[in-house]
Amino acid sequence: MSQEKNLEYLYDSHETNDSHNILLPAVDKIVKEFSPATVFDLGCGNGSVAKHLSDRCVVTGIDPSTSAVAMANKAYPDIRIESGSAYDDLRARYGTFDMVLSLEVVEHLYDPRAFAKNVYELLNSGGTAVISTPYHGYIKNLALAVTGRMDAHFWALWDGGHIKFWSFRTLEILLKEAGLEVSRFERVGRIPVLAKSMIVIAKKP
Repeated sequence: MSQEKNLEYLYDSHETNDSHNILLPAVDKIVKEFSPATVFDLGCGNGSVAKHLSDRCVVTGIDPSTSAVAMANKAYPDIRIESGSAYDDLRARYGTFDMVLSLEVVEHLYDPRAFAKNVYELLNSGGTAVISTPYHGYIKNLALAVTGRMDAHFWALWDGGHIKFWSFRTLEILLKEAGLEVSRFERVGRIPVLAKSMIVIAKKP
């Protein structure tokens, strides 16, 4: 764990990046569908997504990157964004929320079960979890292998990079173990079989 905390994902801007721009149209539809009054952005990075949602709901965010949190606090002083980890006792610190949003985080974590437990604990009864992670499926992985892009995709030299590679099945198992009920998956970016990311929507009973 200590090694992970020493590695920071660095941002060069407080604005949304290309990954956000692929995910946000789907996130906007999901937020409109469930109309949460409160959202917890777990792994909020530079705070740009929290800012994007802040005109529709009260957003609280945490991120382990102190540089990202400092950038977010400077750019968005009216939003509560603090340093924190997916492994902390977040419910004791922040309470519960109508929605927990976590975009492109779970693939970076050594202990995804602790993350899933926190998602469950942060939700109000009947609340919604919205989690995205890079999509992996047989056809996409085959395409990566055939085109010689496996090294680039699974780049082992990215400090603090992706260490878990999720499928629909494994992500659903993770969330069910934590007590969440998976409603559906969506794929975003490119055509579905080569999607960049997948989004899972799950409910707390």
